[in-house]
Amino acid sequence: MRQAGAALAALVLMACSALPAARAVPPAPAEAPPAEANLPNERRAVFPPAVQQGAMVIGKVPAGSVVRVGARTLRVTPYGSVVFGVGRDEQGPIDIEVEVPGEMRYAIRLAVTPRDWPIQRINGVPPKTVNPPPEIAERIRREQALVAAARVRDDERADFAQAFVWPVRGRISGRFGNQRVYNGQPGAAHSGMDIAAANGTPVLAPAAGVVTFAAPDLYLTGGTLLLDHGHGISSNFLHLSRIDVKVGDRVTLGQVIGAVGATGRSTGPHLHWGMNWFDVRIDPLLVLERGDAVRAGK
Repeated sequence: MRQAGAALAALVLMACSALPAARAVPPAPAEAPPAEANLPNERRAVFPPAVQQGAMVIGKVPAGSVVRVGARTLRVTPYGSVVFGVGRDEQGPIDIEVEVPGEMRYAIRLAVTPRDWPIQRINGVPPKTVNPPPEIAERIRREQALVAAARVRDDERADFAQAFVWPVRGRISGRFGNQRVYNGQPGAAHSGMDIAAANGTPVLAPAAGVVTFAAPDLYLTGGTLLLDHGHGISSNFLHLSRIDVKVGDRVTLGQVIGAVGATGRSTGPHLHWGMNWFDVRIDPLLVLERGDAVRAGK
């Protein structure tokens, strides 16, 4: 466990070491720390100065800190790692509060870099999946509620800190955040990344995690699998032709978890890979880019 902790700490420090320290502000007079509580450099809070819409943000804080982003208090690893997601439409700035009990409080403000969201037109989708009848609409609502319930977990596992890998290789046929138009009718923004691949192509776990949801035939998403990476970060894999794991299974990075398919609302075989921080959708491609940077030692 100590070796694993050291490896995780090294990974986070590698990703953050080039970033400037957050601005520290003294606490209110009523909460002033004792005079001898002087923070050394290694007990600073480190976050990127700016983040993109759709990003997964990993920060480093002193162990034992209390960290808040908006109304949510983040889980902190024993090594001082925290993570949160930035939504597609987040305008920022994002305010972060870090309190080191008895020592110091940090006020951190992150700028949010906007992105361009093109319109993607998808034709040939079965009409009943675009405008479902009432009984089907109710089925969709029930199924999506089950998926949403699987995303509320806040496990202490820090699998999110791994350098993620592609679950399947192929052409990106749909990008996160693009506005979707199905058969000429506007739909919701795309919630993940579509990767075109042949039917039956093995799907690999992009990082370690625990299976929290598995269903072979949801109406819109077909074969659907959720993998929890800890601290509210999860991956979802849609339109699968086969699911090789079950709820409760612990899987490792690179393990085969299913196969590409064209089930549910789909015009051809591909993998939809989505990621969430609780109910906030994030861009898997940005997570992959971060993994590439970590592997390159940047």
